[in-house]
Amino acid sequence: MEITDLTPAELRVWRAFPLGTGVDFRESPDDDPRAGGSWGPERTVRAEVLRALLLNGPMRDGEIAGLKLTGARITGRLDLMYGTVEHPVRLRSCHFEEAPNLYGAQVRALVLSDSVLPGLTAGTLRVELVLRITCCRIAGPVRLAGAQITGAFFVNGAELGAPPVPDEPPAEDAEAVLQLNHAEVGTDVWAVGLVAHGQVRMNGATVGGQVNLDDAELSAPGGVALHAETLSVGTDLRAVRLRARGTVNLSGARIPRHINLAYARLSHPEGSALRASSCVVGELWLREAAPIEGAVNLRRSQLDLLHVPPEVWPDQVKLDGLGYQRLAPHLPAEQRLPLLDREAGGYLPQGYEQLAAAYRTVGDEAAARTVQLAKLRRHRGTLPPYARIWGHLQDVTVGYGFRPMRAAGWLFVLLLGGALAFALHHPRPLKSGEAPDFNPVFYSLDLLLPIIGFGQEAAFAPDGWYQWLSYLLIATGWVLVTTVAAGISRSLSRQ
Repeated sequence: MEITDLTPAELRVWRAFPLGTGVDFRESPDDDPRAGGSWGPERTVRAEVLRALLLNGPMRDGEIAGLKLTGARITGRLDLMYGTVEHPVRLRSCHFEEAPNLYGAQVRALVLSDSVLPGLTAGTLRVELVLRITCCRIAGPVRLAGAQITGAFFVNGAELGAPPVPDEPPAEDAEAVLQLNHAEVGTDVWAVGLVAHGQVRMNGATVGGQVNLDDAELSAPGGVALHAETLSVGTDLRAVRLRARGTVNLSGARIPRHINLAYARLSHPEGSALRASSCVVGELWLREAAPIEGAVNLRRSQLDLLHVPPEVWPDQVKLDGLGYQRLAPHLPAEQRLPLLDREAGGYLPQGYEQLAAAYRTVGDEAAARTVQLAKLRRHRGTLPPYARIWGHLQDVTVGYGFRPMRAAGWLFVLLLGGALAFALHHPRPLKSGEAPDFNPVFYSLDLLLPIIGFGQEAAFAPDGWYQWLSYLLIATGWVLVTTVAAGISRSLSRQ
């Protein structure tokens, strides 16, 4: 490109490039690039001029060249496909008429902050330092699939996609407005305050540090708002005060520290609002979050800590195979048990076993026993009628072995009743002159305890209704002894 072909505005940019100095076309710091379509030739730069500078621009000895342009209207397509740019690129508060094409390009640093773009095509882009699209307004998709960014990626405060048209029904499959599938980011992804009118995709992405979605708004009603299956993060996924309309899908993610969804609002009434199945996560936080609208799927995930207040859980959950070490906040078992009744798969014993194990981890044996008892009562409802009768007997008598003091109470009541009845009416001796002295207390104990004998039952025979009383004591004694033995066996097996 000949210098004589340049406009006065382009000439300013051309002369500043080899010195690495900035060119600011703004008339005031408050210039809005959304109105850039009306900017005149004094602020207009052709994309082909910028391309010529970045690929083969003039150099000056002792100076570090760089493109630093602010407040310009860029016409045409900035096409750097497969190109190698050795200089930093900073295009702030610019208005792009066409979406730049950086597919397969290599750049040192790229800053497009506060700019307005129809879209950005940058799949497999290689960035040595940093990529910034902070506070940009981008109507079309931002394609960064397969990109490799050695430093950080900043998309704070950006607005991606076109806002929905009032009274128009949402599309069944929202367009992906940010595509980071299989991208590699060396340090952090900063998306604080991001507004996405469409899907954000991070499937298979690898982030060396943190993903920060604090105060972000992700809107894909009826679809998937955040699609981040098999996402791998070095530290945390922060999404404090996240507002998501559509599914937040983190299935298969590997996040060693926190998924922090404190104060978040998740909504997808038509399906799963949060899908985090088969994940390996340090801690999942939903502290002070709004009640979730839609199902939660945590099947087969492994967590160290699950911090979810009971009121946050939705009406339907999928927790089959979920494993966790601790629960927070620590609450009585009665406040945690209703969650297991919301399991979409019906009665699943593993959920009760996991909850009981979590209580044992913190030393709350009483809560663990309450959970185990609730499990057996829930299981009873799945049994045939004759088995339910036996289950009710075990429950009423000794609480399936988890309430052993009930057995002592029943034994005392039966012993007292039997002793009083037989004290008023002694049974006749079977062999006169050979029978021991009758003792109503030990006679009742002989009837109640089938294993222990005091010589009373074999020496005396009641008659009339007292005989039926003895049968009742023998039968109830067998029930008590059997259920106590089952409870002891269950207790030993747990240890």
